[in-house]
Amino acid sequence: MTFGNRTILTRLLSIACMAAALTGVAHAYPPSHGPAKGYLLITGGATEPRDYERLVKMAGGDKANIVVIPNGSVTKPTEQAALQEQYCGAKSPFAAFPGVPCTVIYTNDPKVANTPAFVAPLKKATGVWFVGGRHWRIADAYLDTLTQKELFAMLDRGGVIGGGSAGATIQGSYMVRGSAVPDDNTIMMAPGHEIGLGFVTNATFDQHVDVRHRENDMAVVIKAHPDLLCFGLDQATSITVHGDTVLVNGPKRVAVWDGKDHDGKGYYYLRTGDKLNLVNRVPTFVPHPDEPAAK
Repeated sequence: MTFGNRTILTRLLSIACMAAALTGVAHAYPPSHGPAKGYLLITGGATEPRDYERLVKMAGGDKANIVVIPNGSVTKPTEQAALQEQYCGAKSPFAAFPGVPCTVIYTNDPKVANTPAFVAPLKKATGVWFVGGRHWRIADAYLDTLTQKELFAMLDRGGVIGGGSAGATIQGSYMVRGSAVPDDNTIMMAPGHEIGLGFVTNATFDQHVDVRHRENDMAVVIKAHPDLLCFGLDQATSITVHGDTVLVNGPKRVAVWDGKDHDGKGYYYLRTGDKLNLVNRVPTFVPHPDEPAAK
Protein backbone atom coordinates (compact mmCIF):
# COMPACT_ATOMS: atom_id res chain seq x y z
CA MET A 1 0.00 0.00 0.00
CA THR A 2 1.39 3.40 -0.97
CA PHE A 3 1.77 6.28 1.47
CA GLY A 4 -0.99 8.21 -0.29
CA ASN A 5 -3.40 5.31 -0.04
CA ARG A 6 -2.50 4.78 3.61
CA THR A 7 -3.23 8.43 4.39
CA ILE A 8 -6.54 8.33 2.53
CA LEU A 9 -7.53 5.12 4.32
CA THR A 10 -6.67 6.60 7.72
CA ARG A 11 -8.82 9.67 7.04
CA LEU A 12 -11.70 7.64 5.60
CA LEU A 13 -11.73 5.40 8.65
CA SER A 14 -11.83 8.41 10.93
CA ILE A 15 -14.62 10.06 8.95
CA ALA A 16 -16.61 6.82 8.75
CA CYS A 17 -16.27 6.27 12.49
CA MET A 18 -17.58 9.76 13.21
CA ALA A 19 -20.43 9.28 10.74
CA ALA A 20 -21.41 6.02 12.41
CA ALA A 21 -21.50 7.75 15.77
CA LEU A 22 -23.75 10.49 14.42
CA THR A 23 -26.13 8.31 12.41
CA GLY A 24 -26.17 5.16 14.48
CA VAL A 25 -25.54 3.14 11.31
CA ALA A 26 -23.13 0.24 11.64
CA HIS A 27 -20.21 0.20 9.22
CA ALA A 28 -17.93 -2.67 8.26
CA TYR A 29 -14.34 -1.57 8.71
CA PRO A 30 -11.19 -3.08 7.28
CA PRO A 31 -9.25 -5.07 9.87
CA SER A 32 -6.45 -3.43 11.80
CA HIS A 33 -2.95 -3.89 10.37
CA GLY A 34 0.55 -3.14 11.57
CA PRO A 35 3.63 -2.67 9.36
CA ALA A 36 4.21 -5.66 7.09
CA LYS A 37 8.01 -5.47 7.20
CA GLY A 38 8.91 -3.06 9.99
CA TYR A 39 8.30 -2.96 13.71
CA LEU A 40 6.62 -0.67 16.20
CA LEU A 41 7.67 -0.38 19.83
CA ILE A 42 4.89 1.28 21.79
CA THR A 43 5.29 2.03 25.49
CA GLY A 44 2.93 3.30 28.16
CA GLY A 45 5.16 6.23 29.09
CA ALA A 46 8.04 6.63 31.58
CA THR A 47 9.98 4.39 29.19
CA GLU A 48 12.54 2.16 30.87
CA PRO A 49 16.12 1.59 29.60
CA ARG A 50 15.15 -1.94 28.55
CA ASP A 51 12.86 -0.54 25.85
CA TYR A 52 15.45 1.84 24.45
CA GLU A 53 17.75 -1.18 24.28
CA ARG A 54 14.98 -3.15 22.59
CA LEU A 55 14.53 -0.37 20.02
CA VAL A 56 18.23 -0.21 19.16
CA LYS A 57 18.49 -3.99 18.91
CA MET A 58 15.53 -4.20 16.53
CA ALA A 59 16.98 -1.31 14.52
CA GLY A 60 20.22 -3.20 13.86
CA GLY A 61 22.22 -3.13 17.08
CA ASP A 62 25.70 -1.76 16.41
CA LYS A 63 24.60 -0.98 12.86
CA ALA A 64 21.53 0.99 13.91
CA ASN A 65 21.00 4.60 12.92
CA ILE A 66 18.56 6.40 15.21
CA VAL A 67 16.51 9.55 14.61
CA VAL A 68 14.77 11.22 17.55
CA ILE A 69 11.67 13.38 16.99
CA PRO A 70 11.05 15.44 20.16
CA ASN A 71 8.02 17.54 19.14
CA GLY A 72 5.83 16.16 21.90
CA SER A 73 8.01 17.81 24.54
CA VAL A 74 9.21 20.95 22.75
CA THR A 75 7.08 23.95 23.73
CA LYS A 76 9.03 26.76 22.05
CA PRO A 77 11.61 27.14 19.26
CA THR A 78 14.95 25.69 20.30
CA GLU A 79 18.33 25.65 18.61
CA GLN A 80 19.23 22.42 16.86
CA ALA A 81 22.43 22.07 18.91
CA ALA A 82 20.48 22.23 22.18
CA LEU A 83 17.96 19.66 20.99
CA GLN A 84 20.75 17.38 19.80
CA GLU A 85 22.42 17.51 23.21
CA GLN A 86 19.18 17.01 25.13
CA TYR A 87 17.82 14.05 23.18
CA CYS A 88 20.96 12.37 21.82
CA GLY A 89 23.67 13.68 24.15
CA ALA A 90 25.43 12.41 27.25
CA LYS A 91 22.34 12.57 29.49
CA SER A 92 19.92 11.13 26.96
CA PRO A 93 18.69 7.52 26.90
CA PHE A 94 20.70 6.95 23.73
CA ALA A 95 23.98 7.74 25.48
CA ALA A 96 23.93 4.07 26.47
CA PHE A 97 24.73 3.23 22.82
CA PRO A 98 27.87 5.30 22.08
CA GLY A 99 28.62 3.60 18.77
CA VAL A 100 25.13 4.18 17.35
CA PRO A 101 24.52 7.42 15.39
CA CYS A 102 21.70 9.49 16.88
CA THR A 103 20.22 12.54 15.17
CA VAL A 104 17.46 14.88 16.28
CA ILE A 105 15.08 16.33 13.70
CA TYR A 106 12.59 18.97 14.74
CA THR A 107 10.28 21.52 13.18
CA ASN A 108 6.83 22.80 14.05
CA ASP A 109 6.28 23.98 10.47
CA PRO A 110 4.62 21.45 8.11
CA LYS A 111 6.17 23.27 5.15
CA VAL A 112 9.63 22.48 6.50
CA ALA A 113 8.56 18.92 7.29
CA ASN A 114 7.63 18.59 3.64
CA THR A 115 11.12 19.33 2.30
CA PRO A 116 13.78 16.84 1.13
CA ALA A 117 16.44 18.53 3.26
CA PHE A 118 14.48 17.99 6.46
CA VAL A 119 13.78 14.30 5.83
CA ALA A 120 17.32 13.45 4.71
CA PRO A 121 18.24 11.81 8.07
CA LEU A 122 15.18 9.58 7.83
CA LYS A 123 16.42 8.11 4.55
CA LYS A 124 19.41 6.66 6.42
CA ALA A 125 17.59 5.80 9.64
CA THR A 126 16.86 2.28 10.81
CA GLY A 127 15.01 3.42 13.93
CA VAL A 128 12.98 6.43 15.03
CA TRP A 129 11.96 7.45 18.54
CA PHE A 130 9.06 9.81 19.28
CA VAL A 131 9.49 11.62 22.59
CA GLY A 132 6.44 11.95 24.84
CA GLY A 133 4.58 15.10 25.82
CA ARG A 134 1.63 16.28 23.73
CA HIS A 135 0.92 14.27 20.60
CA TRP A 136 -1.11 17.04 18.93
CA ARG A 137 2.21 18.85 18.43
CA ILE A 138 3.52 15.86 16.48
CA ALA A 139 0.39 15.65 14.35
CA ASP A 140 0.33 19.39 13.63
CA ALA A 141 3.91 19.28 12.35
CA TYR A 142 4.07 16.03 10.39
CA LEU A 143 0.65 14.76 9.34
CA ASP A 144 0.34 14.53 5.54
CA THR A 145 3.93 15.62 4.93
CA LEU A 146 7.01 14.13 3.32
CA THR A 147 8.18 13.31 6.84
CA GLN A 148 5.23 10.98 7.35
CA LYS A 149 5.92 9.41 3.97
CA GLU A 150 9.55 8.76 4.87
CA LEU A 151 8.54 7.21 8.19
CA PHE A 152 6.41 4.69 6.29
CA ALA A 153 9.29 4.14 3.86
CA MET A 154 11.58 3.30 6.76
CA LEU A 155 9.07 0.77 8.03
CA ASP A 156 8.91 -0.71 4.54
CA ARG A 157 12.71 -1.17 4.73
CA GLY A 158 12.25 -3.18 7.93
CA GLY A 159 12.99 -0.34 10.34
CA VAL A 160 11.47 0.30 13.75
CA ILE A 161 9.47 3.22 15.12
CA GLY A 162 9.11 3.60 18.85
CA GLY A 163 7.69 6.04 21.33
CA GLY A 164 6.27 6.38 24.80
CA SER A 165 3.25 8.28 26.13
CA ALA A 166 2.44 10.84 23.40
CA GLY A 167 4.97 8.98 21.24
CA ALA A 168 2.77 5.91 21.64
CA THR A 169 -0.59 7.51 20.90
CA ILE A 170 0.64 9.24 17.74
CA GLN A 171 1.34 5.83 16.18
CA GLY A 172 -2.33 4.85 15.89
CA SER A 173 -4.73 5.89 13.16
CA TYR A 174 -7.08 7.43 15.72
CA MET A 175 -5.64 9.85 18.27
CA VAL A 176 -7.15 10.02 21.76
CA ARG A 177 -6.35 12.88 24.18
CA GLY A 178 -5.43 15.18 21.27
CA SER A 179 -7.00 18.42 22.49
CA ALA A 180 -4.80 21.44 21.70
CA VAL A 181 -7.27 24.25 22.49
CA PRO A 182 -7.69 23.85 25.36
CA ASP A 183 -4.47 21.95 25.93
CA ASP A 184 -6.22 19.32 28.03
CA ASN A 185 -5.24 15.67 27.83
CA THR A 186 -8.31 14.57 29.79
CA ILE A 187 -10.44 15.20 26.70
CA MET A 188 -10.57 11.82 24.97
CA MET A 189 -11.99 12.92 21.60
CA ALA A 190 -10.95 16.35 20.31
CA PRO A 191 -12.40 17.44 16.93
CA GLY A 192 -9.59 18.48 14.62
CA HIS A 193 -7.05 16.36 16.49
CA GLU A 194 -8.31 12.80 16.11
CA ILE A 195 -6.04 11.53 13.32
CA GLY A 196 -2.67 9.98 14.15
CA LEU A 197 0.18 8.96 11.88
CA GLY A 198 -1.49 5.61 11.22
CA PHE A 199 1.33 3.09 11.60
CA VAL A 200 -1.43 0.77 12.88
CA THR A 201 -4.71 1.12 11.02
CA ASN A 202 -8.10 1.28 12.77
CA ALA A 203 -6.46 1.44 16.20
CA THR A 204 -5.72 3.83 19.03
CA PHE A 205 -3.30 3.73 21.97
CA ASP A 206 -3.66 5.20 25.44
CA GLN A 207 -0.89 5.30 28.05
CA HIS A 208 -0.08 5.72 31.77
CA VAL A 209 -3.26 3.72 32.40
CA ASP A 210 -2.48 2.31 35.83
CA VAL A 211 -0.73 5.25 37.52
CA ARG A 212 -3.22 7.83 36.21
CA HIS A 213 -6.27 5.65 36.83
CA ARG A 214 -7.37 5.66 33.19
CA GLU A 215 -8.84 2.15 33.28
CA ASN A 216 -12.26 3.22 32.03
CA ASP A 217 -11.37 6.27 29.92
CA MET A 218 -11.66 4.38 26.63
CA ALA A 219 -15.36 3.69 27.26
CA VAL A 220 -16.47 6.95 25.66
CA VAL A 221 -14.22 6.30 22.64
CA ILE A 222 -15.44 2.76 21.99
CA LYS A 223 -19.04 3.93 22.38
CA ALA A 224 -18.52 6.52 19.64
CA HIS A 225 -16.35 4.25 17.47
CA PRO A 226 -17.44 0.67 18.21
CA ASP A 227 -15.28 -0.88 15.49
CA LEU A 228 -12.07 0.80 16.63
CA LEU A 229 -9.49 -1.42 18.31
CA CYS A 230 -8.32 0.36 21.47
CA PHE A 231 -5.28 -0.36 23.61
CA GLY A 232 -4.52 1.01 27.06
CA LEU A 233 -0.93 0.47 28.21
CA ASP A 234 0.18 0.54 31.82
CA GLN A 235 3.08 2.88 32.50
CA ALA A 236 6.57 1.55 31.64
CA THR A 237 4.98 -1.38 29.78
CA SER A 238 5.60 -1.98 26.10
CA ILE A 239 4.25 -3.89 23.13
CA THR A 240 5.88 -4.80 19.85
CA VAL A 241 3.80 -4.71 16.67
CA HIS A 242 5.00 -6.55 13.58
CA GLY A 243 2.74 -7.47 10.71
CA ASP A 244 -0.63 -8.28 12.23
CA THR A 245 0.70 -9.45 15.60
CA VAL A 246 0.91 -7.55 18.87
CA LEU A 247 3.31 -9.02 21.43
CA VAL A 248 3.19 -7.77 25.03
CA ASN A 249 6.73 -7.26 26.33
CA GLY A 250 5.46 -6.31 29.79
CA PRO A 251 6.20 -6.04 32.60
CA LYS A 252 2.64 -4.93 33.40
CA ARG A 253 -0.68 -5.02 31.53
CA VAL A 254 -2.26 -3.89 28.30
CA ALA A 255 -6.03 -3.42 28.21
CA VAL A 256 -7.74 -4.32 24.93
CA TRP A 257 -11.07 -2.70 24.05
CA ASP A 258 -12.62 -4.60 21.15
CA GLY A 259 -16.26 -3.54 21.36
CA LYS A 260 -17.30 -6.69 23.26
CA ASP A 261 -18.37 -7.37 26.80
CA HIS A 262 -15.81 -9.06 29.03
CA ASP A 263 -17.42 -10.13 32.29
CA GLY A 264 -19.21 -6.81 32.60
CA LYS A 265 -16.28 -4.70 31.41
CA GLY A 266 -15.50 -3.30 27.99
CA TYR A 267 -11.95 -4.62 28.01
CA TYR A 268 -9.71 -7.51 28.94
CA TYR A 269 -6.02 -7.61 29.81
CA LEU A 270 -3.03 -8.97 27.97
CA ARG A 271 0.08 -9.63 30.02
CA THR A 272 3.74 -10.38 29.38
CA GLY A 273 4.16 -12.86 26.53
CA ASP A 274 0.54 -12.71 25.40
CA LYS A 275 -0.21 -11.96 21.76
CA LEU A 276 -3.09 -10.52 19.78
CA ASN A 277 -3.92 -11.06 16.12
CA LEU A 278 -4.91 -7.62 14.81
CA VAL A 279 -6.99 -9.01 11.96
CA ASN A 280 -9.28 -11.45 13.76
CA ARG A 281 -8.72 -9.91 17.24
CA VAL A 282 -8.10 -13.31 18.76
CA PRO A 283 -5.67 -13.27 21.73
CA THR A 284 -3.17 -15.97 22.59
CA PHE A 285 -2.48 -16.23 26.31
CA VAL A 286 0.58 -17.77 27.91
CA PRO A 287 0.69 -19.04 31.51
CA HIS A 288 1.13 -16.36 34.16
CA PRO A 289 1.55 -18.33 37.38
CA ASP A 290 2.38 -15.26 39.48
CA GLU A 291 -0.48 -13.11 38.15
CA PRO A 292 -4.29 -13.24 38.24
CA ALA A 293 -5.87 -15.18 35.39
CA ALA A 294 -6.47 -13.17 32.20
CA LYS A 295 -10.06 -12.08 31.64
